[in-house]
Amino acid sequence: MTQTTPTEQQPTPLDMRRVIPIFLLVFVDMLGLTVILPLLHIYGAAYGATPLQIGLVVAAFPLAQLVGVPMMGALSDRFGRKPLLVISQITTCFGFILLGLAGSLEMIILSRVIDGLFGANISTAQAALSDITDKSNRTRGLGITGAAFGLGFIFGPLIAIITFELTDSLAIVAFTAALYSFLSIIITVTMFDETLPPEKRGQGNTRVVSPLIILNYLTRPLIGLLLVLMFAQQVIFFGYESLLGLFTLSQLGLLGQGNAVIFLLIGMILVTVQTRYIGKWSRKYGEKKLVIGAFVLLAFGMFLTGTTPAQPHPFYVQELVERDLLEQGLSRTEAIIGDIGITLPENGNNGLDGVVWLLIAIVPISIGAGLIRPSINSLITQNVSEQEYGQALGVSSSLVSAANASAPLIGGLIFQTYGTTAPFLLGGLLMAGLVFIASGVLRGVST
Repeated sequence: MTQTTPTEQQPTPLDMRRVIPIFLLVFVDMLGLTVILPLLHIYGAAYGATPLQIGLVVAAFPLAQLVGVPMMGALSDRFGRKPLLVISQITTCFGFILLGLAGSLEMIILSRVIDGLFGANISTAQAALSDITDKSNRTRGLGITGAAFGLGFIFGPLIAIITFELTDSLAIVAFTAALYSFLSIIITVTMFDETLPPEKRGQGNTRVVSPLIILNYLTRPLIGLLLVLMFAQQVIFFGYESLLGLFTLSQLGLLGQGNAVIFLLIGMILVTVQTRYIGKWSRKYGEKKLVIGAFVLLAFGMFLTGTTPAQPHPFYVQELVERDLLEQGLSRTEAIIGDIGITLPENGNNGLDGVVWLLIAIVPISIGAGLIRPSINSLITQNVSEQEYGQALGVSSSLVSAANASAPLIGGLIFQTYGTTAPFLLGGLLMAGLVFIASGVLRGVST
């Protein structure tokens, strides 16, 4: 009997009646989260926090997720997706309310820890999507949740900045996030149908709910290696995201507006890949080739970024940028990685070469970023039982959170020690190394 190749697979149509509520709740959840992210450093600075303490404020959420998300995923395997989604969203909403009422740095950190420990909204939604898909369409389904994730990252910070500019109140921004979280609860209660029937719950090792769940999966041969790939690529990619603003400032003289356009373009490419192309490509090439191809694209894009010509954009005036920096105070990236000295470009030699080069570089990076996480997560679900989708994807999500907590610190140290381009050139080199590691890990895996 001949084997079916990826190009011969006929995909099972997605049940959009069940997919759309999952898309909406992920999108609304991400709006709530990303409304807060750009302003967390201001919360810390408002209470006279040191750069290290501000870094703790930012890292509290992903570090708490490292412990909490796998356990919440395991509980969703035992009791169903819907009750755990509701519990997760209620605690997230409570965390935002507590943040709005915070009167000390300790309350701010507590609010983020509560949200991190119980806020498994995204991984549980991914598990629900895995419940209602099969091998032929799961990557496309997970790509749709990734698109909702990306859209939230596009619009959430815009809402945050507009709200803060109009009200000049951090509390109102936090309460706005709580409102979005409350809306996600309503969507889950009224629109989301349970995807894990009672007869499939609580079987096998899903009866064990422990903070050590993550070690169980890391020690499983193929799954552990896939999870390591997920963690490694996220460290590199999130380091790129965290430092891109400082890089464009020092190389091109770009401030907030210019960087907003760049991140908007990244988001648009990423969402387009995840909504229109990832399903077609996964059927044609298989997830194995998508993972390897994504690493190639990410490596190439980072090398291009690291070789961006140091040329200020045509409208750059050094004195105006210095004035704007003094008015803005501490930037988000500086809040995470501490005080980093930036040498601004000098006046003269203005042009478009550097900007155009960077815009070209972000195309392969954005395409690769749109492919990598859904493809790896799809491979993970194909190599675990249906009864453990929640905890397996919870472990994957928690490792992404751990990467998000550590990447800015590592990248910032490299940036400060070895120069502006070093994190991007090193990131490209490491991504190229992951191409060969992934090729070995996935050898013999049929997709």
